[in-house]
Formats: sequence, C-alpha cells, structure tokens
Amino acid sequence: MAVMTSRAPVVGFDLDMTLIDSRPGIRAVYQLLSERTGAYIDADLAVTRLGPPLVEEMANWFPADQVEAMVDTYRAMYPGIAVPATLPMPGARAALAAVKAAGGRTVVVTAKYEANAKLHVEHLGLDADVVVGDLWAEQKAEALREYGADVYVGDHVGDVRGARTAGALSVAVASGPCAPEELAEAGADVVLASLDEFPGWLSAYLDA
Repeated sequence: MAVMTSRAPVVGFDLDMTLIDSRPGIRAVYQLLSERTGAYIDADLAVTRLGPPLVEEMANWFPADQVEAMVDTYRAMYPGIAVPATLPMPGARAALAAVKAAGGRTVVVTAKYEANAKLHVEHLGLDADVVVGDLWAEQKAEALREYGADVYVGDHVGDVRGARTAGALSVAVASGPCAPEELAEAGADVVLASLDEFPGWLSAYLDA
C-alpha cells in the first residue's frame, strides 16, 4: 500500500462502471453485432460483467478462430454507437474535481481499447490528465507505477489486484459487477458505495 508524502496526490481511476456507465451503448453494439453476424449474443448478460478484456467476452459468443475479427468489428462500430449513449457515473465529475482541488493529478487506467477510452473521456469532458487503455488487472500496475499513482479507484476485483500489484492504495466502489464483500475479500483497502463518497473520503485521507 502506498504511503502518501507531502506532494500532491496522483489518483488513478478505472473507466467502465467507475467513471462512466457504458452499459446502454455497449448493449447496443452487441445487439447490432449479433444482427450483422447472425450469432446469438446475450447483450443484457454481457453488460453485467464489464471489466475484463473484450476478447474474453467475445469468446463466449464466437468460435476461437473468429474472435479476433469480431473484436476488430466491435471496436470499429463502437465510437458511433456506444460513445454518444454513455453517461458519467454518479459522483464521477466531483471525484475528479476533488483530486484537482487537492492539487493532484488524475490518471484513467482501463482495459478498454485506448482509442475508445479517450473518446469517452473527451466526449464527456472528464478532467483526466492521462488516459491509458488495454491494461487489465495486474497489468494496470504498469501505468500506475509509471505515473506514480498513490491511489487507484475501481469497481472490479481486477482493479483491486492492479492497485495492490502497483503498491497503490486500493479504493473500490461497489458500482459495478462486484459486491462490496467480494471487493473487500479481494484485498481492497477501502470500499465505497459509489463515487459520491469519494471526495469526503479523499479529504479525510489527505488530512490524516
């Protein structure tokens, strides 16, 4: 776990179901992909398990030799469908603003395809200093270490693993597919109901 110094904090955030609710847009992309390919995809089920890399979800619906092509097709369809349909999660803007008010930096680290992750951040005007994509679970530690993150905030047990691998404080929000108990059992240092609680937590943490 990271030990804060007197310098301004660097806080990392996951994207899907932490900063943004991308479920409506992702559901629409899966539905269109199903229509175009004729393959059955349970879009409602797929959006309940956001977090891991897209290739893992796609492997549930397509033969192994088609997965890579379907991932490419999905990513090409994504900007025009999913980005406009996505909204910020409750408390997302206030959480980012709280870090900036403390003089800190914000780093988005996500498993999402980086180009599409940046489109989300730009479209919603989220105040992130850096956006890094294509990293999942322990891989997220690469970016968290590179940018000196003291804290990493995410909604999935994979985010907890990433924070712990990086030596950052793991702050989990129970706004995604993982229950609070599951996040705690995975090793989260702090579990919040949502990002609405983050500014108050950050203030108390920095004061301490």
